[in-house]
Amino acid sequence: MKAVGIFGGSFDPIHLGHLITTRLVYEKRNLDKVIFVPNNISPLKTDLTPTSSLHRMNMLKLAVESFPYFEVSDYEINKSGVSYTYDTLLELKKSYPKLELIIGYDNLLVFDKWHLPEKILELVTLVVMKRSTDIEAETKSKFFDTATIINTPTIEISATEIRKRVKEGLSIEYLVPKSVKEYISQNGLYK
Repeated sequence: MKAVGIFGGSFDPIHLGHLITTRLVYEKRNLDKVIFVPNNISPLKTDLTPTSSLHRMNMLKLAVESFPYFEVSDYEINKSGVSYTYDTLLELKKSYPKLELIIGYDNLLVFDKWHLPEKILELVTLVVMKRSTDIEAETKSKFFDTATIINTPTIEISATEIRKRVKEGLSIEYLVPKSVKEYISQNGLYK
């Protein structure tokens, strides 16, 4: 049985960098599929207010609709409150016995600050996307030894930059899927 990849985040908005790197992990890890899980409130970003969960979910669904191996889960949004990866994985484990948690290298650097990191590793294989521009950690936590590192392309697209460009009236062509670009425009997001 193939594993299912789990990729969480704010996705505010989802962009082509997310899709390109996640597809590469899907291929390299020979996964059955990847489930994108937008968080309700990130435990490490409780000071930030993301765009409404409805808009983030809709953009995610539009972005992945043409990829049969990508899905979207609304578990964390429906659960409300702060989104803890451990709780989500416990729930997903009921349907998918073999899970791989996909995170960026920046998250590996702070994985010891996550809620119940040791327990997370009892549930999943930890797969880390590393770009050539990621700066090597001077001191590595014990979690580095358990992580499967996958080199991914360096794609300099950030959701923060996309929101800023929209606010300034600049184009986001080639940064997000066309359907997401149209959704942002139609709903007046990030103005």
